[in-house]
Amino acid sequence: MGRKPNDSEPTRCATMILLLMGLFSCTVVYIFMSAVMRPTGNSAVDRLAADDGEFGGGGGGGVEGGGCCNGIESFELWGAAVKWGSDFKVKSSKECCEACKDMCTGNHGPCLCDTWVFCGDEKACGDKFGECWLKKQKDTLSPDKKDEGDKSMWMSGIVFGKGEGIVALETEFGAIHVKLLPECSPRSVVNILELLRFRHCAGCQFFRAETRGQVWDARGDHIKDASFGPPYGLLQGTLGAEGIPFETVPSEFCPEIRRGSVAWVGSGPEFFISLANHQEWKNAYTVFGYVLPEDMKIVEKIAQLPTKSDIWTGVNVTILENPVPLNVRRIKSSNDDLNLSS
Repeated sequence: MGRKPNDSEPTRCATMILLLMGLFSCTVVYIFMSAVMRPTGNSAVDRLAADDGEFGGGGGGGVEGGGCCNGIESFELWGAAVKWGSDFKVKSSKECCEACKDMCTGNHGPCLCDTWVFCGDEKACGDKFGECWLKKQKDTLSPDKKDEGDKSMWMSGIVFGKGEGIVALETEFGAIHVKLLPECSPRSVVNILELLRFRHCAGCQFFRAETRGQVWDARGDHIKDASFGPPYGLLQGTLGAEGIPFETVPSEFCPEIRRGSVAWVGSGPEFFISLANHQEWKNAYTVFGYVLPEDMKIVEKIAQLPTKSDIWTGVNVTILENPVPLNVRRIKSSNDDLNLSS
């Protein structure tokens, strides 16, 4: 025998249907308004974050050292632990570095890890051998250093996420924003971070400027059958500030020089920004950063200033009639990230 229908059942179903329709409508409106109201992201940091991972202004899209995972031996960085090494052991410094990078993808907000510390000397480390400490700095542009030198058994490295690890080379023609590459050239980057601690860079300047001429095109690619210089398509200067000791830099990560690459001349403090793709130089120079693509127009402008000819150790060069002073400073992100605050 059938059961008598419950009069309240149709009413309950109708109410549920209306509720679901309301939720669906709200979701559609939210998605639409989010797209319309999303910030445009016009700051230098936001623009760099969008271009993060590519060198300079249009030379074919080299990566920022992609698979690099280098650290500094006999160097221990401090900081709040986000993963304890006593509970996390790995086989190599690269594996430790990769573990930190996995926590700094940018997909879920700020980096959860920006520092890794590894103990890889079995004899010196003893029962700490293989420990991988993942840490978070209060300020990645001023990392907390605990120990350095032969007495330290640790290797340390820094990881910068998107929009982090950017410094500005300020000139009268505008600020040239440079993304540093600590995973590729850690010792070089530490030198730059040391320079940031001082409030001046007296003596820092651009003094040599060579256009691309008829050797490289606007994208920095070599023109077929042309010579390889002079001119060499570069802007050269020094970060040797008066009264500030500069620790010479050992040869580190040396990819091919591409348009926008920032590299040391020898072991520093002289450096250059390349206006061209110099595959012919192979791995001759330590690259420690690259210029924000939009800022390459400032580099080009300085390179086109009046110059005079000179000869350096048998090489014809062009030097600026009036050197361009520069200052190195931190930059501030659009969301006031501590890592980039002034």
